[in-house]
Amino acid sequence: MPKIKSIEELQKLREEAQKELKIRTDTGTVITVGMGTCGIAAGARETMHAILQELNKRQIDAHVKTVGCIGMCVHEPLVDIEQAGMGRITYGKVTPERVPRLIEEHLINGRVVEEWVVARMDAVK
Repeated sequence: MPKIKSIEELQKLREEAQKELKIRTDTGTVITVGMGTCGIAAGARETMHAILQELNKRQIDAHVKTVGCIGMCVHEPLVDIEQAGMGRITYGKVTPERVPRLIEEHLINGRVVEEWVVARMDAVK
């Protein structure tokens, strides 16, 4: 990446990055895996790898990210799924064995796996 030589170049770079981020969040899917020590101890690392493998296998484009402790340690591993224009669903006790059903039901068929839901947040309008 070339050096930024002026405040105008920095502002232009910032605007481009914000535009790309807005497009990604407004049109895409974001999957968040809780990777605090509690989550890792409960198997979140393996769950995240299973999610990445399943997305790759099914050729699904989604942004997978990690966060620290979400605060609901009893439900770890925790996985949030957010899709453009829809609310955020937090699933609990998502083991690698549960990942294929989660991807199939939620991302492909558009149905929430109700028995695994621990929290919901409505979409901001």
